[in-house]
Amino acid sequence: QVQLVESGGGWVQPGGSLRLSCAPSQRMTDASVIAWYRAYPKKQREFVASISSRGTSDFADSVTQRATISRDVAKNTMSLQISRVEPEDTAIYFCYARFEGSDYWGQGIQVTVSS
Repeated sequence: QVQLVESGGGWVQPGGSLRLSCAPSQRMTDASVIAWYRAYPKKQREFVASISSRGTSDFADSVTQRATISRDVAKNTMSLQISRVEPEDTAIYFCYARFEGSDYWGQGIQVTVSS
């Protein structure tokens, strides 16, 4: 069983930046993909960004011009940064990873964008 430990989030002012990190309990480079999803109240999770084992990144249209995703192999951590945040970025963000064909999710971390 793989654990995904999420950190970051909290309250951010509109126009500012948020940074989320995800640290898997297994070697990150063994994951075929690590990603972030987010969920709004009473709605399904939606894809935000991902990075593959080869370092290929992908972004949702809603963040593609504002987001970066990266891996720190030495720290075994993946990070997502979204700049110029908007109230619409308010959501619970979940880290996701696929290891050996199995899907794993973090517990979720709240991000609130407001003034």
